[in-house]
Amino acid sequence: MQNDLTQNNILKLKALFPEIFCENQIDFEKLKLILGTENLCDSNERYQLNWAGKTAAYRALQTPTFNTLIPCQAESVDFDATQNVFIEAENMEALKILQKAYAGSVKMIYIDPPYNTGKDSFIYPDKFSETRDDYAKRVGDKDTEGYLKRDGVFQGAFRLNSKDSGHYHSNWLNMMLPRLHLAKTLLREDGVIFISIDDNEQAQLKLLCDEVFGAENFLVEFIRKTKSVTNVEKTGINIQHEYLICYAKNKEFAYLKGEEKDFSNYQNPDNDPNGEWISDNPTAPRDGDRYPIVNPFTGREDIPPKGRAWFFSKENFELWVKTGKIKFKKTHSEKERGFILKRYKNEIKNADAMLDSLLVDNSYLNQAATKEQVKLFEEKVFESPKSVALLNKIVLCATNPNDLILDFFSGSGTTAHAVMQLNAEDGGNRRYICVQLPEETDEKSEAHKAGYATIAEIAKERIRRAGKHISGSLKENQNVDTGFKVFKLAQSAFKQWRQPEKSDAESLGEQLALFQNVVDENASVENLAYELALRLGFQLTDEFDFSGSVVWLNNQAGTRKTALFLQTFSDELLHACLQQSPQKIFALDRVFQGNDALKTNAFLQCQDAGVQFETL
Repeated sequence: MQNDLTQNNILKLKALFPEIFCENQIDFEKLKLILGTENLCDSNERYQLNWAGKTAAYRALQTPTFNTLIPCQAESVDFDATQNVFIEAENMEALKILQKAYAGSVKMIYIDPPYNTGKDSFIYPDKFSETRDDYAKRVGDKDTEGYLKRDGVFQGAFRLNSKDSGHYHSNWLNMMLPRLHLAKTLLREDGVIFISIDDNEQAQLKLLCDEVFGAENFLVEFIRKTKSVTNVEKTGINIQHEYLICYAKNKEFAYLKGEEKDFSNYQNPDNDPNGEWISDNPTAPRDGDRYPIVNPFTGREDIPPKGRAWFFSKENFELWVKTGKIKFKKTHSEKERGFILKRYKNEIKNADAMLDSLLVDNSYLNQAATKEQVKLFEEKVFESPKSVALLNKIVLCATNPNDLILDFFSGSGTTAHAVMQLNAEDGGNRRYICVQLPEETDEKSEAHKAGYATIAEIAKERIRRAGKHISGSLKENQNVDTGFKVFKLAQSAFKQWRQPEKSDAESLGEQLALFQNVVDENASVENLAYELALRLGFQLTDEFDFSGSVVWLNNQAGTRKTALFLQTFSDELLHACLQQSPQKIFALDRVFQGNDALKTNAFLQCQDAGVQFETL
């Protein structure tokens, strides 16, 4: 399968510099000439973040995926109607699969990746000289039940990154780099990403994000209070915080909203035609006008205190007295100023308060998140969850009511819970995509004892329980989407050409024989339809109609009506299909059963009807 990320970048480069392409190859020497030497970095002396295995991490990013996502209706809730998605998969593979369908679609990403404490296990390309095939095989290591094994079970993809490792920070960076690049392409131009982290990798993460998103797109580094007391006594320091780093895809279009301002203190006791107001401070800490203002009723004379000045000119003062913006008091105490400067409610340009970079509310503490978990499960089934209040805060500040949110280190499913809860509170229709690795729970953990074999199982059950609780507390006639579609990672149903080790005629003949039918004969129509839909750029929650011999796809806007012929084909079916005015018809080559005339006739009929026709 083509790597969409690489191809999209090449197309962007071709649009900017078509002259550097020769037979679809990039002439970098010509690019240097066009840009000029003054714009080039000295390869030996330049500021950059570098580490062992960075080349391998980029190789992992550029390696195309040969996997797909298949639906799992039995584990879903309201599969046919919901707009929410839960993907049980290795997240880099999932992000690659989503590239075409979701590029530029996500408003906000939140991730809570491994903090690299020395006890974390994660997937990373730590064999810096390994081939793409070796890495792909290693990433795919699973046990007989399909679970990615934890460290020590066998030397697979899931590895413990100990602080004793010579590549301790490098391994973590190698894991993060390709995922952040893939995530960036999914963001809208006004999209933002939030990343939770602690001191173990905060410095490295900031530099990595500068490289991936651009230092100019850094928005803020929130400080979140996590607990009141820690158990670290060796240094005598009570570490109570973690970080929440935020970058924009394009800072020019990004905006984080604070909470709505409280206007309850604005009143209109004098029936001012300009509306409700509060008394404002008429001075500012600056050099400027310090002329006396005399109250005509009491004779009191006011001048600004030392080091301050009136923040209005004498001309504006006289104008505001006439319009009522400045009002003289008829009576006042000896210490009071003799006039009032009104700040009208209608003068406030932004109804949102500034967003504080310190997140210190008790509802954001780790303890609050644990209590939420115990309330849902009656026991602690996940270590170090984030609170719903914290996720509500950032979702509210970064999104609008109909936006899409992505979390590809989903953990216990807090992001999904928060999105549903926020929709219930403000009537929004936000949607989420959560991705979680089917990582086995520790045999000694409460989760394992409670019957949860993987973290993904915990997340799905948490979303079910949270959804049920939210639905039960809704007001009459209030609707909130508490369902979710479950998809799982699987090998593509379309065979991939693999160059035989031997180049003799017999070996090539055997490989060609396998390609008489490129489609896995055991693949279901539903699985094929979803895989093709993703390849064609349809999203997992678009419209799928399996009711007839032809599978119909359409996007939410109803502007991409597409017919899939996956099982059978005939002139009668094609005629009926064309009567429904599709934009595109896609057919598997096998449905023609070797009848080239039938396929050619289908192409010509579609051409006459102005319908795009493709086969695979």
